[in-house]
This record gives sequence, structure tokens and C-alpha cells, in this order.
Amino acid sequence: MAPIRWQPDRTAPKPPWPVPSLATALGRGLMGRCPVCGKGRIFDGFLRVAPLCGHCAAPLGLARADDAPPYFTILIVGHIVIPAMLIMQKMADPPTWLLSVIFVPLTVILAIGLIRPVKGATVGLMLSFNMLKTDIETG
Repeated sequence: MAPIRWQPDRTAPKPPWPVPSLATALGRGLMGRCPVCGKGRIFDGFLRVAPLCGHCAAPLGLARADDAPPYFTILIVGHIVIPAMLIMQKMADPPTWLLSVIFVPLTVILAIGLIRPVKGATVGLMLSFNMLKTDIETG
């Protein structure tokens, strides 16, 4: 019996909207605009993705970013705050309360400030790679 080899589906249907390049989709997502047309808004609230683009009707709501934006935000904020804290500790050796007064608010401000652009870029990435949730879960 011959081994069964998997072959990719080369006849997968193309989406009915123009698929942007990766750089274009990421840039538009970072700015909070629709990754497809660049004119509509990607968010319906602070972090809620709009179901459809108001300009080109691209299905933005089908791009389920889920846990990726918080992960990337934590990664970015951690790479900014921890080295800054270690450098300050090494150079000036301030008391712990001063480090807390400086770096706790800085961490919160950076995290809140970056989560929305990072989520927009993640949605743009998913639309660029056509990674949309097409099945409807019931239950």
C-alpha cells in the first residue's frame, strides 16, 4: 500500500475583497484603520473589532485575534521596562519605593497605550494571510 501524501488545496477560493500586502495591512492596522481599504475604522469600541468595515465591507469581525495582542503587548512592554529598570538600578541604586513609583505607572501606561495598535496590527496580519474564522460555533 502506497503512503498517502498530503497535498495543499491549490483551488481555495479567493476572498471577495482585495487582500493587502503584509506591510500595508500591518501599517493600517497599527493606525486603527481597515487593513483592506485604509479608510474605515477597525474598532467599534476600545478593543472590540467592528464586524464589517464601514467603507469596503471587509469582514473584520471574522479575524479573531484572541490572545495574540496581549501576548505581543506584554512582550514589547517587558522589553522596554525591564532593561530601563535594570539600568537605573545599576547606575543610581535608588530605593525600591522609587523604582515602584516610576515603573509601575510606566508599565500600565505603556500596556494600555500599545494594546489597541497591536490588536489592529494583529487583525491586519490575519486579514493579509486570510486567516479568518469561517465556521460558526454552536452551543
